[in-house]
Order: sequence, then C-alpha cells, then structure tokens
Amino acid sequence: MRVVECVPNFSEGRRPEVIEAIVAQAKGVPGVTVLDVNPDHDHNRVVVTFIGEPQAVSEAAFRCCRKASELIDLNVHQGEHPRMGATDVIPFVPLGEVTMEECVELASALGERIARELSIPVYLYERAARIPERQNLADVRRGEFEGIRDTIMEPERRPDFGEAKLHPTAGITAVGARPPLVAFNVNLDTDNLKLAKRIAKRVRESGGGFKAVKALGVMLGERNLAQVSMNMVDFTVTGLLPVYEAIKAYAAEAGVGIVGSEIIGLLPMQAMLDVAVEALKVESFEIAQVLETHLRGK
Repeated sequence: MRVVECVPNFSEGRRPEVIEAIVAQAKGVPGVTVLDVNPDHDHNRVVVTFIGEPQAVSEAAFRCCRKASELIDLNVHQGEHPRMGATDVIPFVPLGEVTMEECVELASALGERIARELSIPVYLYERAARIPERQNLADVRRGEFEGIRDTIMEPERRPDFGEAKLHPTAGITAVGARPPLVAFNVNLDTDNLKLAKRIAKRVRESGGGFKAVKALGVMLGERNLAQVSMNMVDFTVTGLLPVYEAIKAYAAEAGVGIVGSEIIGLLPMQAMLDVAVEALKVESFEIAQVLETHLRGK
C-alpha cells in the first residue's frame, strides 16, 4: 500500500468559511481522503490531515496552499501559535510502502512548485532540510512573519525556493518530511503564562528536558488558562505519560493543578497504547492483544 499522510497547518482557526474553503481543495482531488480537521480559536490555526497516493497528496497540498494564500492575510493575523505563513507548514509522512526518501522528494518538488506558481518562498525542514540548521522547525520559524520579513535577505535566511522576499499577505511556507508526530497539550489550572513558559522550557529538549520534545507556553484566552503546548517529535523516544507527569509535578511545585490535556489531530495507536501499558505497568504486552487488530481486512 503506497500511502502518504500530509498534515498541513494553516494560520486560520476562527473563520469556519475559510477553513471549509481550504479543506474543500483537498477533498476535490481524486484519491485523497481527508481524515481530520482540527481548528483552534486561541492558536488561530487549523491542522488538517489527509492521506492518499503520493502525487495526489502533493496536488491536494498545493491546492490548499493556493486557496489559503487567497483567503488569509498574515498582516492582520493574530494568535497564540507562532506562524510565518498563511500555509505555515506542510509535512509529508510516509505510511505503508512509501519511504522517507520519497517524502523528501515530494517535499522538494512541492516547495519548488509553490515558489514558482504562487510566488510564496519556501523553506525545506526536518528530513527534507538541505541546511542542517533548518531541520528544527522552530529555528526555521524564528522571528515569525514580521521578523522574517526583515531578515530574509540575509544569507543564512534566504529561502530554499523563491525570491528572498515574503509574499505580501501569505508570507513564507515550510515544506518537509518527517515521521509521525503527536501534538500534545496540557492545560494548567491557572492563568499564569509565565509558569507555563517556565514549565515548557523545563520539559523541552532544547531546555535540557526530554529528548524529541518541543514545547512552549501559551495562553488560552477563551478559557483564561495557561497551556504547555508540545510537539512530541518521536513518541518512541519519549512517550506522552512521562512528559505529562513531569508537567504535573512542576505545576504542583507552584501550587497549580492540571485541568486536562488534549491531542491535536491524529496520532498512531501505538502512542496511546504505550501510555496505557506504562501507566498500568502491563508486563510483556504485545499489539496482537488488541482485539481490533484482528478485525482489519475482515
């Protein structure tokens, strides 16, 4: 089975009509199946997940990017999540018989097409990065739309594709290839944003915390809660439970509890099974013990 997953992030989480127009572009490509649409008002961002044959998925990603460039203006965009483009990121994830190398090729071809046909400059990131310093998306996005607009002409900030100037409204897009990622957020029972940022620094790898974890502290304005927002880059290296327990402990040190946690978009079943097995201390557990795995193809 030759299937690629694509999980583009768009800088719009508040206007349903805009989100629907973007998603409709992917739905209109034969062979592409949209699995999930997850908007967030506070982050002002939507995560869309679709799968299909590699070239069909690439076409769907391009059409979505084109529509987003028509409907989203970064000059007036405000939200808690860092952003640099109307279509902020487009990652390709290999599934089935597709290799990571093929996803890297998809990313390069799509990046070149976006720059050529839409006049949106493109950075390649993660496994598709041509420059080591661009493997980490946080480094690529440093300064966000406004900051990159002022620095893009510097040699180290020039895009991989396109001119060294931002699209006036759609900004710049990062296209990459990566393994499955889990977007995992923990909501603190406080409006103390400084605390959330301190905890985020303690748990992320760059701050000396857990390997393969990226984290930042953000504010959920609608709920008046501080949040530790994370990307679990490789759940086989660091699972969800130890990070959750660490955040819970760090919050408790400040006399703060946990309201709850959330998963954004889709995640591999194994990631949640690992949480259950670790929490329950199940010995010698195998995936074949999950009943539903025996129903596939029946």
